[in-house]
Amino acid sequence: MSANTNNRNVARIRRQERVRKKVRGTAERPRLCVFRSAKHIYAQIIEDGKGQTLVAASTLDPDAVGIADIYSGNVEAAKRVGLAIARLALSQKIEEVVFDRNGFLYHGRVKALAEGAREGGLKF
Repeated sequence: MSANTNNRNVARIRRQERVRKKVRGTAERPRLCVFRSAKHIYAQIIEDGKGQTLVAASTLDPDAVGIADIYSGNVEAAKRVGLAIARLALSQKIEEVVFDRNGFLYHGRVKALAEGAREGGLKF
């Protein structure tokens, strides 16, 4: 790991901690947390009161998300993960969430996931 990559990750973790102080998931409005890696994107809906993951979706299961035909590390895949997490959340009767970008900047794949979740019917 180079020094530049390490500094970038440290800065992301600082942003994550700063946002996490304010963003908490409750039973009424759980937290939609996003994690982005170089090859995949992950989304989970968490109730922080119980510390429990209610719903999760990622590009690791391409058949469930419907991305078997495309590369999993791009904006289209992120949008489909957003649609999948919204579909799973609505099946669990979760309609409103708090969006947690997890220290990542709100553009590109993170923004596409959020827009896909909104199109799928989640409100945040």
